[in-house]
Formats: sequence, C-alpha cells, structure tokens
Amino acid sequence: MKRLTLSLTAAALLSLHGPALAQQVELKGRPVLQAVEGLKPGQYVWNPEAAPDGPVLMVVNLATQRAVLFRNGVPIGASTISSGKPGYDTPTGVFTVLEKKQEHYSKTYNNAPMPNMQRLTWKGIALHAGNLPGYPASHGCIRLPMKFSSLLFGATKLGMTVIITSLPVTPNRSEAPDFAAPIAPNTTTLARAPYEWNPDKSKSGPVSVIVSTSDQRAIVLRNGVEIGSAPARVAGAVNGGWAYALRAWDDTGQHWLRLQFAGSGSGMEVAPGEGNRFDTPWDFKHAVQTVLRPGSIIIVTPQSLKAGSSGSSATVIENEESAL
Repeated sequence: MKRLTLSLTAAALLSLHGPALAQQVELKGRPVLQAVEGLKPGQYVWNPEAAPDGPVLMVVNLATQRAVLFRNGVPIGASTISSGKPGYDTPTGVFTVLEKKQEHYSKTYNNAPMPNMQRLTWKGIALHAGNLPGYPASHGCIRLPMKFSSLLFGATKLGMTVIITSLPVTPNRSEAPDFAAPIAPNTTTLARAPYEWNPDKSKSGPVSVIVSTSDQRAIVLRNGVEIGSAPARVAGAVNGGWAYALRAWDDTGQHWLRLQFAGSGSGMEVAPGEGNRFDTPWDFKHAVQTVLRPGSIIIVTPQSLKAGSSGSSATVIENEESAL
C-alpha cells in the first residue's frame, strides 16, 4: 500500500509540475525569435542583456502557443504557453497589466494556485505559472513555465501592454519612422473631425495608443484608463498589425522602434514617408504628443476594439469585480 501511495503521489506531482518545469534553453548565438520556434512544452529562452532597459511589450500568439517579451523593441525572452481550451478561449486583443501578485489563488477554480499572477482582465484572464502540456488547456488564462513567469514578473510593471493574437507567425523587428510626428493640418482629411480628450481621468502612468483599422478609431490609454479617442484611418494594408515603442526623445526628435507581431513573418522595411499613412484629427494628434514619454507604445491592429463585434474582440478596459 505504501508503494502504491508513493507511486500515486509521484504521478500526481508529474501531472501537476512535469511539463511546467521551467527549462531554459541556451541561445548559442541564435536570435530569440529564431530559438522560440524550436521550444518544447515548458521551455523558454531569456536574454535580458540584449536590452537592459526601455519600454516593455509582450506578444502572446495563441496559434503557435508562444509568448515573446520585447524591451526597447528588442526581443529579450520567449516561452511556450498554454492558453484557454475549447469553451474557455483566451480572448485576443490589446490588454494592459492591471494587477500583479506573486502568490495568488483562484476564487473560481477550487483555490488553484496561480504563481506570479499578472492580471489582464477583471473577468479572470491573467498570465501566471502553470501546467504546460503542449496544447491549450487552461480556463482562459495564459500559463507559463514557473521560472519564466518569475523572470517575467520581475521585468514588468503595472500598465505594461500585452498583445494577444492568433495568427500563426512569430514577431519581427525593424526600425520605424516618427509615427507621431506632427502633420500639417491641411494634409489630413480628418483634420477637423470631433474627438474625445480627458487627460484628468488618469494623470500619470504608461501611455499606449491603439489604432484599430477595423473600427477606424484610435484610443489612448494612460495607466490602463482611456483618456482619449478619435477617428483614425491607415492607408494601405496593415499586414496583421504592428507596434511602435518610443525609445527616446531628445534634441534630435523622437526615436521609435517598430515590431511586427503578425503577418508574413518576414522583416518589415519602412518607407521614410510612412507617417503620412495615418490620418487623425490635427488637435488630437497634438494632444497625444503632450502625453507621450519614452516607453510609450503605439499599436496598430486590424482587430476591433468593440466587444461583441464580428471576429475576435479586444478587451481594453474592464472595471468589474475580479473573477480570478
């Protein structure tokens, strides 16, 4: 009986922790985005020295069951994940980290442990350590290897942007033009269009601007709170979406990095006049300039920001009681 008990205990431990045991894979000179494709369940890569500081952005790909962490536009880590199983699908869209707790237990699922929890919605979606069987198996959360979840927890802050996409490609990085540079009022067809601007709703914190080509609208978030919105158009194909990170702002102007989080999977060469593709009200663009700081993120996505719209909806802000 004792032998049976020990065997059952060992099996239980393997079931709970075996696939999720964090196993770091050495890069051996390979770029992070190349190494991520060959990771097995529970494996991850971590190279923070590639970008010691700067704005942080995470991209989670449900199709490939991978997550990539960028800092200052440079990929510094990547991991396998396990997202929501059928019936508990993980939502796609643009999110911010609303809460962080190293020790957390689920209020919904039998007090299940959720180490290194980083909340993305108040309805129960979060990043946390958990079992990684190699396929979607969670109740909607994004499970990570234990050690990677700990490293990620230490590298992020409240308000960090998390993009969840479902296209079967890995991100790519390239230099970007000054997207937010002022454009003469007469050059934009939306120059005098009405817009919303309420910066007093959130007076400090990281700033993200999300441009949805589906909605033809831009939303400005500061510390996860919407402070502005306006009509916006993007000329040409978006090719799955991309994000701009404001690396620095000095006497020579703004310096942006662009990363592609979906699309063809190839590098993105940016034409010098790409900033002219963006059409928004002149005064709105000026207002956005006043809140941008190094670390700000501008995201362009073909997905809708409206809950309940056709296709995958993007949850941007929620104020309901936590379900985690």
